[in-house]
Amino acid sequence: MKGDPEERAVAVGRYLVRSGATVRAAAGVFGVSKSTIWKDQTRLRQLNPGLWREVRQVLLKNKAERHLRGGEATRCKYLHQSRPPRPPGASG
Repeated sequence: MKGDPEERAVAVGRYLVRSGATVRAAAGVFGVSKSTIWKDQTRLRQLNPGLWREVRQVLLKNKAERHLRGGEATRCKYLHQSRPPRPPGASG
């Protein structure tokens, strides 16, 4: 959905509020870059201030939680990697 920037800004805003998605996820759904999502939210402030306030809360929540998501992703990555076998007699 690359068409009209104003329509896209409102559509993305509604999607973010409804789903609580991250900017990266929204960019994937709408087929645009993360920068475009941020620009659209800047436009949204003028187009629909009420929706913009709701979107802002979602984005602030995601920003506050991002360090947790990153840590969880790293933990899962290393948890699912197979470890090389230890040589006989190795301590630890």
